[in-house]
Amino acid sequence: MPAITLVGAQWGDEGKGKATDLVGNRVDYVVRYQGGNNAGHTVVIGDQKYALHLLPAGILSPDVVPVIANGVVIDPAVLFEELRGLRERGVSTERLLISANAHMIMPYHRALDKVTERFLGKGRIGTTGRGIGPTYADKISRTGIRVQDMFDPKILRQKLELALHDKNQVLTKVFNRRGVELEQVFDEYMEYAEELRPFVADTSLELNRALDAGKTVYLEGSQGTLLDIDHGTYPFVTSSSPTSGGACAGAGIGPTRIDKVVGIIKAYTTRVGSGPFPTELHDEWGDWLRQKGGEYGVTTGRNRRCGWFDAPIARYATRINGITDFFLTKLDVLSGLERIPVCVGYQANGTRYDEIPMTQTEFHHAVPVYEYLDGWNEDISHARAFEELPKTAQAYVRTLEEMAGAPMSAIGVGPGRDQTLELRSLV
Repeated sequence: MPAITLVGAQWGDEGKGKATDLVGNRVDYVVRYQGGNNAGHTVVIGDQKYALHLLPAGILSPDVVPVIANGVVIDPAVLFEELRGLRERGVSTERLLISANAHMIMPYHRALDKVTERFLGKGRIGTTGRGIGPTYADKISRTGIRVQDMFDPKILRQKLELALHDKNQVLTKVFNRRGVELEQVFDEYMEYAEELRPFVADTSLELNRALDAGKTVYLEGSQGTLLDIDHGTYPFVTSSSPTSGGACAGAGIGPTRIDKVVGIIKAYTTRVGSGPFPTELHDEWGDWLRQKGGEYGVTTGRNRRCGWFDAPIARYATRINGITDFFLTKLDVLSGLERIPVCVGYQANGTRYDEIPMTQTEFHHAVPVYEYLDGWNEDISHARAFEELPKTAQAYVRTLEEMAGAPMSAIGVGPGRDQTLELRSLV
């Protein structure tokens, strides 16, 4: 069986947890392939709401093997807190697998992330301050600490000594902050090692063997296409590759294994943090979308910036990821609008753009060009088939589908597990 990749098609926060949970009982493995606890997925099952940060949403499905793959960076304290929270609510966590090659977030990563962001002032990126970027930076500079290193005390100590020699110089002499104590970190992470050991595996081997055996593997990205380190609104991006191309490197499987790429896209647009956002609303309509859509970060609690649907961004996501199917979320939030603006292009410095401009400068100055679609007043949260939607809501979906360049295969009309209209199977 081929693998299926799930990607965010905007700036993240599109509702990927709901999409993963929808197919959770139809797949065998759900894999987080990048990011860390700087992202959050919300899953609503009945009257129970789960906020996941590091764990794949598949952990909530009893027959699924959840995997944290090599492309993820792990804060062990956050991981164990999340695991304990699920166990206290009766969710089994014994099936979890963690890659021995995943990198560890260390205390000095968190310290550097926070102090650097404050130092940047108005030029801040808008990070979560959880040490994600510095951990990926160490990974690329080949000074990172991986999960497997924690099982060799000699190696762990050597790597900590080398890292802290430089990190403490920066913390104390550049930022006038307290340095990090080697022995304290060493003892803390040796304790984590014993708790981690039962979960650690060669996840790349496990996933490839599963695919060879006809199992279905679901690759779950965090963040979104416009936050990709290469293809996003750089430098206001994350430090990894949440696009479909990043799924192969982040999970350790080949590109020929992937058969379907599902793009999760919201019926309007949101983003958290700094950076350009052409359709952002600074008026009462932005507040209306935020309040009605509950647009607050799962991980940070920060207000999400809100705007109307951006078709050039959707087309860009289709192209970058090779999206075969879209899952449209939060259509119900738009109920009550007489007319709904949709961005179909931009004006920047006297030039019309139908696609995202090539340069950051042009995109930063882009002014949206809108078309207006008819809205609807009906409450659509009880619809269970596409034909039950108002005709104008159906037309809105079909218009977005045409603009985005891939079929809308599922539509979310509420947060619940059962509030999804599946037009064609996502598996």
